Amino acid sequence: MEFCQKCGGIIMLKEGKAACASCGARINKKLKIEAGEKITQHRTVAIINEDAENIYPVVDMICPKCKNKKAYFWTTQTRASDESETKFYKCVKCKHTWRKYR
Repeated sequence: MEFCQKCGGIIMLKEGKAACASCGARINKKLKIEAGEKITQHRTVAIINEDAENIYPVVDMICPKCKNKKAYFWTTQTRASDESETKFYKCVKCKHTWRKYR
């Protein structure tokens, strides 16, 4: 940042010429504009294995898509609280997901 010698205002570039923003005095010297950033810390990216985090129980259920006989399941309350839960299944082989209402 450059400052005006007369009033101490900030020197701005207007139409390729340097001038004081406060008093308007023109500056004849060439301004050098520099910008830089130094990164010292490198971030690592974690790779998530979806199968390693799968904690759902496996049951005997035939997949409607690939006819595999094993699937994960979990339950969620999708309707009113006085109605039964919805049971979701996910095929172990093809990862197809479907649901069954009780």
